[in-house]
Amino acid sequence: MPQVKAIIGLGNPGDDYAETRHNAGAWLVEILARQAGTELRPEKKVLGLYAKVMLDGHDLHLLEPTTFMNRSGAAVAALCQFYKIAPDELLVAHDELDIPPGAARYKQGGGHGGHNGLRDIISALGNDKSFHRLRIGIGHPGDSRQVTNYVLGRPGKAELGAIGGAIGECLATLPLAINGEWARAMSRLHSFKG
Repeated sequence: MPQVKAIIGLGNPGDDYAETRHNAGAWLVEILARQAGTELRPEKKVLGLYAKVMLDGHDLHLLEPTTFMNRSGAAVAALCQFYKIAPDELLVAHDELDIPPGAARYKQGGGHGGHNGLRDIISALGNDKSFHRLRIGIGHPGDSRQVTNYVLGRPGKAELGAIGGAIGECLATLPLAINGEWARAMSRLHSFKG
């Protein structure tokens, strides 16, 4: 299986969105950069905030697109083109309505599941769906008409703690994933109950 060369954290740009549920993927990449002793910096050629880090002996490109969520594909395609990265070498971290706060799941391939960021990435990659996903649970509001306000809302204190716990577990399993030990990474992450 191809090795992950880039981790993309999805979210919306700007202070108005920084603390919203839709930015859970961006939170993961920001924390990962901090843990590696660096910070994400604006990089025009990849339409986002970018850093290159070393994780468990592997060079990794980190990207937080500064396009809006539904235009994430432009940044991801630019990253792939500039650094010669294949879609199946990507790990896209994003918020997931179908998973409760405090849980997260790895997945490879599949559709967009109604997620506008994933939908745009699939389209920008020429309908290539082979990239890996890191689905960070944010829960569901219970009514599909409330989804937009929910994902663009801020989680409460307990919910934020649960999401943070799941992100911590994601970060702990990343070295396994980066080393191609997907079964072990999934086994550990998928059994985590935050």
